[in-house]
Amino acid sequence: MIESATVYRLRPGWRLQWEQAQGRHVLLYPEGMVQLNDSAGAILGQLDGQRDVASLVANLQAQFPDAPAAAIEQDVHEFLLDAARQGWIQHD
Repeated sequence: MIESATVYRLRPGWRLQWEQAQGRHVLLYPEGMVQLNDSAGAILGQLDGQRDVASLVANLQAQFPDAPAAAIEQDVHEFLLDAARQGWIQHD
C-alpha cells in the first residue's frame, strides 16, 4: 500500500533521462535501461526525495487539469506500488 505521506526517490545509481532519439523518458541503471511511457515519465519526474506522494499527486493534477483527479491519484498509487516492487524506487 502506498501512503500519501511517504517520500520516494529513485534507487541509488538509477537515473531518469529524456531520450531524444526515442522520444520518451528512460530509466537508466548500471545493467541497462527501461523505456517508459509518458505517464511513468511524468510520475518519476516528480520523485526528488523531498515531495511526499500527496504533493506529487497535487503537482500532476495541476499539470494535467483536464484529467480526473481521482484517476491521477489511482494511477500514481498503482505505478508507485509497481515501481517499488520492481526495485526502481525506494523510501526511508
